[in-house]
Amino acid sequence: MTKALMLQGTGSDVGKSVLVAGLARAAVNRGLSVRPFKPQNMSNNAAVTVEGGEIGRAQWLQARACKVAPSIHMNPVLLKPQSDVGAQIVVQGKVWGMAEARDYQTRKKQLLASVIESFEALKGDADLLLVEGAGSPAETNLRAGDIANMGFATETGTPVVLIGDIDRGGVIASLVGTHAVLDPADQDMIKGFLINKFRGDISLFDEGLREIERRTGWPSFGVLPWVRAVADLPAEDAVVLERSQTHAAGQLKIAVPMLSRIANFDDVDPLAQEESVDLQFIPPGKPLPGDADLVILPGTKSTIADLGFFRTQGWDIDLQAHIRRGGWVLGLCGGYQMLGAQIDDPESIEGPATQTPGIGLLDVATIMQPEKQVRTVRGKAAISGAAFSGYEIHIGETKGRDLERPFLEVEGIPHGAVSEDGHIMGAYVHGLFKSGAFRRDFLSQLGVASDGKNHDDKTDRALDNLADAMEEALDVDGLLSLAAVSSK
Repeated sequence: MTKALMLQGTGSDVGKSVLVAGLARAAVNRGLSVRPFKPQNMSNNAAVTVEGGEIGRAQWLQARACKVAPSIHMNPVLLKPQSDVGAQIVVQGKVWGMAEARDYQTRKKQLLASVIESFEALKGDADLLLVEGAGSPAETNLRAGDIANMGFATETGTPVVLIGDIDRGGVIASLVGTHAVLDPADQDMIKGFLINKFRGDISLFDEGLREIERRTGWPSFGVLPWVRAVADLPAEDAVVLERSQTHAAGQLKIAVPMLSRIANFDDVDPLAQEESVDLQFIPPGKPLPGDADLVILPGTKSTIADLGFFRTQGWDIDLQAHIRRGGWVLGLCGGYQMLGAQIDDPESIEGPATQTPGIGLLDVATIMQPEKQVRTVRGKAAISGAAFSGYEIHIGETKGRDLERPFLEVEGIPHGAVSEDGHIMGAYVHGLFKSGAFRRDFLSQLGVASDGKNHDDKTDRALDNLADAMEEALDVDGLLSLAAVSSK
């Protein structure tokens, strides 16, 4: 029978997603059939599954670690924030509804059946299910009706290992404090802990491990050092962008404004890892750099709201100056919609019905429509024929004269738009730059070279390196033997 193990964390961004991926690859390398599972995720970074639904990008990465195709059942509940207090709810790959945070707390019980259904669906396909928690079980104010952490673990009888991030500081307090606030039944579900992101001499923390074990009664499964390979894996949360503003000195400078609802920002990861490229995410309050060669407007969960945000930052003025200097602009998905002359939302898809002027760099206009386009695609650059594979997740239909100069050809059909002078481009396709041939062709037009390697191959190498590091530093035998047959 399929066994399951759940990794939870003392907080957000402690490494749950990455460690599930690394442990999955380690288990696969040992010959096990593995599937990832996250009952509830909150992210605007989404991926397309084999069924044509959407899940969090972290579960896409974990599926790759398992060497299987992503499925809607790997992340049955996905929350996509559209405002500070509300989110779109995606259930088993399809839009289920909208809810404000307080309202969602009362609706979680309705979603538990879908979560369990997806969990059971995956159990038939694997030797092991690796489950990722969300946030922290220490948020006991959210315990009632919980489907993401201890609520799921107790419902299914899935044992838990708790992750603490020592790089953030206070790791002893975070682990011991989590133990202190949990009810005894939830404490008993946690079978041990591990420490992530240690820098330096690990033996210096031996006493720290003993202190945690003494205060919690939980055994340690080891301390994982800072693993360089993790930097080559896509990040799920935009908070990572706020902490990583360093950049390399490349010949081509690319600026990416950090929109308030930025989505699928890993589109630019393959560009950032090119030696010829200096890619910078520009935070709110900072101008777009005057020496940028290319500005990329990324995807967003709320195009109209983020268009207003873009203007509030003064980035529209910076972009016009960039164009006057002969700069290049690429809009992806919501960024593509912003570049047009107008965005209409007559059916209140993103908020109150409105008609909003766009930035006006492309002669196109978008009408928001209820039906979301979710699909994987293949195609080529319209002019050069350089091949790519990618995916679309968007609402809205874009029309206009600049579509007569398509940027891409998708499944044999012209797609996207290019301005008359060729410097402004836009398309709905995510993941373009993972394809080495397309990335090399695109960068060559901007005057720089590319390694031309497919980015997914680099991701696989990083996953193998992470798995090796976990095998060396952690008690992987103990973790895998801890997995239990689900009680439900």
